[in-house]
Amino acid sequence: MRPLRERIVVKARAGWMGMGRGAGSTALGLFQILPVFLCIFPSVTSPCKILKCNSEFLAATSGSHPPGTEEAPEFCTALRAYAHCTRRTARTCRGDLAYHSAVHGIDDLMVQHNCSKDGPTSQPRLRTLPPGDSQERSDSPEICHYEKSFHKHSATPNYTHCGLFGDPHLRTFTDSFQTCKVQGAWPLIDNNYLNVQVTNTPVLPGSTATATSKLTIIFKSFQECVDQKVYQAEMDELPAAFADGSKNGGDKHGANSLKITEKVSGQHIEIQAKYIGTTIVVRQVGRYLTFAVRMPEEVVNAVEDRDNQGLYLCLRGCPLNQQIDFQTFRSAQATEGRTRRKGPSLPASPEAFTYETATAKCREKLPVEDLYFQSCVFDLLTTGDVNFMLAAYYAFEDVKVLHSNKDKLHLYERTRDLAPGNAAPSGRPRALAALWAALLCLSWCWSVSL
Repeated sequence: MRPLRERIVVKARAGWMGMGRGAGSTALGLFQILPVFLCIFPSVTSPCKILKCNSEFLAATSGSHPPGTEEAPEFCTALRAYAHCTRRTARTCRGDLAYHSAVHGIDDLMVQHNCSKDGPTSQPRLRTLPPGDSQERSDSPEICHYEKSFHKHSATPNYTHCGLFGDPHLRTFTDSFQTCKVQGAWPLIDNNYLNVQVTNTPVLPGSTATATSKLTIIFKSFQECVDQKVYQAEMDELPAAFADGSKNGGDKHGANSLKITEKVSGQHIEIQAKYIGTTIVVRQVGRYLTFAVRMPEEVVNAVEDRDNQGLYLCLRGCPLNQQIDFQTFRSAQATEGRTRRKGPSLPASPEAFTYETATAKCREKLPVEDLYFQSCVFDLLTTGDVNFMLAAYYAFEDVKVLHSNKDKLHLYERTRDLAPGNAAPSGRPRALAALWAALLCLSWCWSVSL
């Protein structure tokens, strides 16, 4: 009995790339022809994105040991994702032979493996432990333990961090640091596994200084691991349970792979979503909320259509028209030596800070003058509320725990104008570089074929 992986390739040869089901062994299999297409025809040369779809499917179904029948659902998931990708590019691929071959091939494999056209279209590529591995196992399905699915001899997953705190300050998954207005409801995270939305409201009447007053996290139902769960927090209400009163992922066998833990009553909760390798920390500092997350890169990027996806602050950052240049603001404060508020006719705040008193206060908790320190100073000047100093302090404490790269804990402002010779490449050099890479690839493929 051939392994499933081998049977997939053989069946593809029998009916995929030929001119019909009767093409037999004379047709090339999908897994043979895709690398050739990817090498000779780079996707940048055509608006048809079928090669991108091909490469994603190839990546999703390659590299694992010979699978058994229990992995058919994972293969069907990859097929559905492949079909979804081809539908998105159908408009620009009407005359493309590779596109039509892929469409027919997907239909064939759907039938061969009894795959439903309805169902999930992506999931983290969890690596199965080899038989006999001595690693401690849980009573939950292996797919519900993202980190344990990586064998000790395999490369560990890459993790990244996003945080939101204060008035409000955003650290993105790419370690970009921004100060934003973003009043009202905004999405922080929106991928295939969870959705996080924050609502920011004015700190003082008539002020443009805002802070997070509401947070909603939706964990989407995932296979045999968890049911859909919703967590909501608001000012003066930081529950230690999901909206339905539960503290785990529901009634499924892997429900404990999603758990809420109360660290400090009414002030600090932690949510562990082990099935996607994710940790979320929510705090209430003063009246307002802070958010921090640690998440694997492949979960961060697990979106249906990243190129056309809407706003997602942790991934894309705040829109330019929502960003605040507090470097200019701080310079004005230092020069004038007095407090300047954001917005006209602000009422008196609980405490009025000058630039000097604000820096002295922030230095009590944040001795390193990085962007967390500067955010603290900014917030004290704009709100007069010392709780914002604590928000910056706890945001940095969360970074120390959640960020996987300890060399990137502190962030500092970068020079805006690039020096001569360091200018970002224009479109033409990038296009020439892409062309040169394509020619090298074509030359290599040609030499291999000789």
